[in-house]
Amino acid sequence: MNILILGGGGREHALAWAVKQNPKCDRLIVAPGNAGIGAIAELAALDPCDATAVLACVEENAVDFVIIGPEAPLAAGVADALREAGILTFGPSAAAARLEASKAFTKEICDACGAPTAAYARFTEAGAAKDYVRAQGAPIVVKADGLAAGKGVIVAMTLDEALAGIDEIFGGAFGEAGAEVVIEEFMAGEEASFFILSDGVNVLPIGTAQDHKRVGDGDTGPNTGGMGAYSPAPVLSEAIQTQVLDEIVRPTVAEMARRGTPFQGVLYAGLMIENGRARLVEYNVRFGDPECQVLMLRLGAQALDLLLACAEGRLDQIRAQWADDHALTVVMAAQGYPGAYAKGTVITGLDVLPEDSSHMVFHAGTALRNDQLIATGGRVLNVTARGATLREAQERAYAMVDRIDWPEGFCRRDIGWRAL
Repeated sequence: MNILILGGGGREHALAWAVKQNPKCDRLIVAPGNAGIGAIAELAALDPCDATAVLACVEENAVDFVIIGPEAPLAAGVADALREAGILTFGPSAAAARLEASKAFTKEICDACGAPTAAYARFTEAGAAKDYVRAQGAPIVVKADGLAAGKGVIVAMTLDEALAGIDEIFGGAFGEAGAEVVIEEFMAGEEASFFILSDGVNVLPIGTAQDHKRVGDGDTGPNTGGMGAYSPAPVLSEAIQTQVLDEIVRPTVAEMARRGTPFQGVLYAGLMIENGRARLVEYNVRFGDPECQVLMLRLGAQALDLLLACAEGRLDQIRAQWADDHALTVVMAAQGYPGAYAKGTVITGLDVLPEDSSHMVFHAGTALRNDQLIATGGRVLNVTARGATLREAQERAYAMVDRIDWPEGFCRRDIGWRAL
């Protein structure tokens, strides 16, 4: 079959890498892609949020199946347009994608189905939000309601940080995403990610991971889109996974169906775990980035079969087959990230690195210019490895990092530290 993947980051490179290995894939197109993706797939220069351009690409190339990677095209209704045209599609409708596009909507769903989550309040103007924060005290969590590209969340350990966060969001730092603010109780515990496919009726767990949000070693410095991840996450025991499915995920899927907006795609449940129980931090409606990279390295070719079963409404007939192994990814980012950083710096050394089922460098923000690989984003490379143990996966990943020549890049040196 001919397959189109929308997106151009590390997540989409990992999805493309896994899909390409499946014999069902005859032709693979990624739009817009990046330099790394261009080595394994055809690239199409189009805006993934432009439904008209996506439909034209599908028709031109006789595409049989579309996989939507990032959240923005989902929120823009690209999946709706594809399904209306009769195209088999992986990814939720715009109405169902509100589970990520609006934090307030997710809270409303949790209230309706009794899913355990943090206590919260929502505000559309700064004065009332500040009064609430002063009454609650710190630590407290301040969130921009809408999509803010993995940012827009301030975990305020002091009252001053919380008040500054409210000013930052209402001051326009996150654009339209900051029209409303959700303020939540601070949840203590250990965070982990649980990935579940839903076809609107059935749910199928397909893996756990833990990412590292803060920019510096030892979880210090500002929050980022993610500086590394590993899978599986030991903190997500079988018992906790069962609790999450029974108390959070299945009730959410049932409530979405009851409202006439069934959820079809991947639910990424961000969880806080304390004393053997999980509460929902947030939902994302796409594979996490960089969590997708460790999941795909472990799933391999079967990823396509799982996504097809999800899109075709037959998740009750399939199971994910997991090897007893571990994967770890280290994000190499441009100096200065998550603040201001230079673009256009040259990266060398990748051509001598192994590329196999245990070693992959997934490209997140790269392009080719005059036959040179250059950095075009904040998070640029995802250096990913598998091993029989997490320690082995970590050693393999950092051995690859150390062979990459990119003076203008940096990474954390402690990915996996919580589990190790």
